[in-house]
Amino acid sequence: MKELITTDGARLAYRDSGGGGVPLIMLHGWGQTQAMFRHQFADLAPGRRVVTVDLRGHGLSGKPRHGYRVARLARDVLELVDHLRLPRFDALGWSMGVSVWWSFIDQYGTGRTRRFVAVDQPAAVAAVPWMTEREQRDCGAIFDVPALLDLGAALAAPGGDEVRADFVRGMFSGEPDPELLAFVAGQIAATPAYAGVPLLFDHCAQDWRDVLPRIDVPTLVIGCEGSHVHPDSQRFVAERIPYARLHVFAADVANSHFPFLENPAAFNAVVEEFLAEEAGPWA
Repeated sequence: MKELITTDGARLAYRDSGGGGVPLIMLHGWGQTQAMFRHQFADLAPGRRVVTVDLRGHGLSGKPRHGYRVARLARDVLELVDHLRLPRFDALGWSMGVSVWWSFIDQYGTGRTRRFVAVDQPAAVAAVPWMTEREQRDCGAIFDVPALLDLGAALAAPGGDEVRADFVRGMFSGEPDPELLAFVAGQIAATPAYAGVPLLFDHCAQDWRDVLPRIDVPTLVIGCEGSHVHPDSQRFVAERIPYARLHVFAADVANSHFPFLENPAAFNAVVEEFLAEEAGPWA
C-alpha cells in the first residue's frame, strides 16, 4: 500500500500494480473501500496497470474532520492522477465512485480520460420536490428528501451500526452469500459517522443529469437486475451519454449492487472487452 498527502492534508492510501499501458483507475462507493476491487486488481493487473484508492474517510485512508463532499473527493483523485504523472488513463467508478468521476469530468474535463466505465449509479439519488414523477423515475432516485434526512440522522445517532447493517443488507437481493455480506459490512465499518453522514448527504443531493451529455469519451454503463439501483436508471444514463453502451447483468449472473464481487469473472470479461476495443466514434 502506498500513500499520498493531499494539498489539504488528507492521507490517501492507494495501490498501483505498475506496468505499462493505459492505467485503469477504479473508485469505490460510499462507505466502502478499494478492497471492493480485490478481484479486479488481482485478475486485470497482469495485463494492465490498475490503480485503486481508499477515498478520504474510508478504508486505510485518513479520516480528517474536513472535506466530505463529492467535489473534494474529485479533487483528491486529480491530485492522485497528478502524483502518478498520468497523462492518460481509463476511469471506472462504482456507486458513489461514479459520482466522483462525474464531478471530476464536470470540473476538469475529459482531456486525460481515454475510456469511462460507470457501474450502478443513478443520475440523481434524491427525488427533490422540483423533479416531476417521470424525472424521478428516469434518474433512478432512491430516496425522497425526508427519507434521506431520516437515514442520515439514524446513521449519526446511537445505534447507527444497526442502521448501517440494514443499509448494506438492502443492497443485496434474495439471500446473499454470508461471507460476502460480512465482507461488505466489515469494509463499511471503517468509515466513521462524522465522515460518512455528511458525505452521504452531499452525494445523494447531487443531480448529474446535466453532466451526462458532456461526456465525450467512449463510455460503458453497467447495471444489474438484482441491484437496489433499478436497471432502467442505467438505461437512462447510457441514453444521455453520447455513444455510450449499456450492459445489464441478469439476476442469474449477479444479483446485487456488487457484481464485481459476486461474479468477478463475468464482470472482468465485460470490462476488459470494452477497454481493449479500438477507438469508436470519438476517435
